[in-house]
Amino acid sequence: MFGIQIDRLTMDETVDRVGELIDGGVPTQHCAVNAGKIVLMEDDEELRRIIGSCALVSADGQAVVWASHILGDPLPERVAGIDLFMRLLSLAERQGYSVYFLGARPEVVAEVVRRARLRHPSLRVAGWHDGYFTEADQPELLAEIAGVHPDILLVGMPSPRKEYWLAANLERTRATFAMGVGGSFDILAGVTTRAPYLLQRLGLEWAWRFAAEPRRLWRRYFVGNFRFLSITARQRRRGRL
Repeated sequence: MFGIQIDRLTMDETVDRVGELIDGGVPTQHCAVNAGKIVLMEDDEELRRIIGSCALVSADGQAVVWASHILGDPLPERVAGIDLFMRLLSLAERQGYSVYFLGARPEVVAEVVRRARLRHPSLRVAGWHDGYFTEADQPELLAEIAGVHPDILLVGMPSPRKEYWLAANLERTRATFAMGVGGSFDILAGVTTRAPYLLQRLGLEWAWRFAAEPRRLWRRYFVGNFRFLSITARQRRRGRL
């Protein structure tokens, strides 16, 4: 579907799978895909290759779940990145996994760590660093992360930067499981607010975000969503041939 393998797992099954991957000890990159990322892959073969090589791929967007039913290859449910992020913090506390937080502005990632520790007092925080590092800073940053050898590396960067960065650097971080969490740091830190639960259930979180930043997001959602519908329609036609 869409040229990649999306895992047919529920949220609970995904969390269990992450635990298995960490216990297996093999460096693993997770990727969450939504309509916007499907569109990005249309124009970026390297991004498609990176996502296709990930050991665990989740359907972050409700539109992807709906499209899977239209294409006759249904996914069980949406595995939202922000929800998986929060579930993994609980898993880490329960299992004693160490977590490294990378991304966002310095004050934001520091607040994420503070709130994560409040919610999960026994959480093993391996360290944290903001996402505003340069190429010159990178060797020192990679050495720092590798030195603490985190079980879970959470990367709060936009797409496709986080996918490219993890594909290039996962081995050097010595992290066992790495997940790009996009703007989830801003939500946990209280910088931005998430859509009400009803809109989440209806798959309309995008409308909430658009209402907050229409000038910045109109092209992503309206042009991007139209392209996603076109991609889905094209795949459905191919499936009928």
